Amino acid sequence: MNRRERRAGARASQAKPPSPGANTPAAAYEAGLRHLRTGQYLDAQICCQQALAIDPGHAETLHLMGLLSLQSEQFDHAVEWISRALKQDPRAEYLYSLGTALRRQGRLEDALMAFDKAVQFKPESAELWIGLGRALGDLKRPADALLSFQHALKLNPRHWDAALECGAALCVLGRAEEALPYFRLCMELQPNHPATLTSLTRCLLGLKRLDEALVENQRAYAHDSGNADACDNIGIILERLGREDEALIWLDRALALRPDFIDTLNNRALVLGRLHRFDEAAAMYRRVETLDPDNAQAKLGLGLLHLLLGDFEAGWSRHMARFKMSSSADYPKFSEPMWQGEENIDGKTILIHVDEGLGDTIQFARYVPLVAGCGARVILVVLDAVRPLLSGLSGVWKCLPFSAGALPPFDMHCPLSSLPMVFGTRLDTIPSEISYLPAPPAARVQVWQDRLGRHEKLHDKLRVGLVWSGNPQHGNDHNRSIPLRMLLPILDTDATFVSLQKDPRPEDQAVLQQRNDIVDLTAELTDFVETAALINCLDLVISVDTSVAHLAAALGRPTWILLPYAPDYRWLLDRDDSPWYPTARLFRQGKTREYASVLVRVRSELEALISARRGTRR
Repeated sequence: MNRRERRAGARASQAKPPSPGANTPAAAYEAGLRHLRTGQYLDAQICCQQALAIDPGHAETLHLMGLLSLQSEQFDHAVEWISRALKQDPRAEYLYSLGTALRRQGRLEDALMAFDKAVQFKPESAELWIGLGRALGDLKRPADALLSFQHALKLNPRHWDAALECGAALCVLGRAEEALPYFRLCMELQPNHPATLTSLTRCLLGLKRLDEALVENQRAYAHDSGNADACDNIGIILERLGREDEALIWLDRALALRPDFIDTLNNRALVLGRLHRFDEAAAMYRRVETLDPDNAQAKLGLGLLHLLLGDFEAGWSRHMARFKMSSSADYPKFSEPMWQGEENIDGKTILIHVDEGLGDTIQFARYVPLVAGCGARVILVVLDAVRPLLSGLSGVWKCLPFSAGALPPFDMHCPLSSLPMVFGTRLDTIPSEISYLPAPPAARVQVWQDRLGRHEKLHDKLRVGLVWSGNPQHGNDHNRSIPLRMLLPILDTDATFVSLQKDPRPEDQAVLQQRNDIVDLTAELTDFVETAALINCLDLVISVDTSVAHLAAALGRPTWILLPYAPDYRWLLDRDDSPWYPTARLFRQGKTREYASVLVRVRSELEALISARRGTRR
């Protein structure tokens, strides 16, 4: 018996005996239930003990003891009490409570069985179907979870929880457009509810419908100026719109309302970093860590800040916090140990597994031969699109696609993006070979040479590859990508321009179709090897920060990369070269945070390069 239970027992012995008409388990139970509802948990426990002293098998009281244990986060006790209640009376609501306790324990399969049995007992209950859906969501079965939530909403079309869960499940499934009506229903049922507002905002942000998200949150703030969530959301949206100074005003309003609002503190640190107010950003992240020592977003944010500023020693270890973020869910849970550099791997089989995007994969593939050089047999698992490119990488025993599923046996694993930390990488120790990727097959290069026509590098026009946008789902896409029309001022220079842009956005596709000065053969770029072969036929690649920029630079080709004012950490600050890529030049936004002036510089440098080429011809 723990201290709380001993105190409850003492109070029970000192309590006045129930009145003559209430000396029954049912009466004591009812009194305990009233105490539970008013938050008087110790009094509720005393009533339960009185009821069980009279009837140890009173099912309702056993269940109430389980609920009290749940409230105090004593999940083992909760499971025990509720299981005893079920033995006395197998009710659907008891199974629901059991499922809830098992979920909190982390016994997800057992929780699913409890909820499944509950809906069989009482299939007309929307609450039970919601519980089942949440258990399915815990088990990473969002499609099945959605069906449960939709069934709950069918049973009760005005059920706020069911509508909210439907929207959330659809977002997890990447069907944000379908989620919107559910969030709208939630707003109708409970106007300006913080959870609804947050979910709706995230959905609209994911759909890049920033103006709508801003209107919704401004409306919520106008209705309730004490709504810290609305202020925080407005700050996030304004940051996405590139209005960082305004974003800070709203984030400060949120903090004035809720000074220890962790989400806002993290968001404010992010915005301060975007404004190059790095000391203030670091102080904000440290404040979050003081309030919440395990906060992964703050640890990762501060780590990325250190890396951006060139302090790799402080940065790489904090970079590991990415595995505690929801975005790392795709990295498998292996029973084998993670290699972090301490163990001798000579003679071992080590799995190097992708954990971030295509650009990161290409950048950090340079470390794989170093792992093999430690005497290990290397299994490399990468995203399917880049596997043909990296399968011939030096030191790789087997290169498998992410979709492969079953893996050969291995002794240890290591995330690909952790290799810089494993090798203790500093600015002056970056493995910076001019070209470290396998050369594309000569036959493929020759096919592209034939398509583009004979090219004498010192006598013909400069051939320039162009990439203007990256993955639209990337969190910083609004800062990294540009519309094709912004590149038009450089297209009247005396060069041949070749599109390397896969899947152009509709507005860019329309511009592309109107131009006859951009060679577009991207329909034939079926994989990264094909793209590498085409790049080998070009004199220069001009790209925003995307995977093709990494590819061109890793092949050792001259690569000009357009960067936002607040770049990704790998590009560092205040330099026009990259220690990662000797053939890259960096063209950065200034404090104005726009690309027009960047492209003026690009055009000037391009004209100088063309002039120098003409001089060579003479």
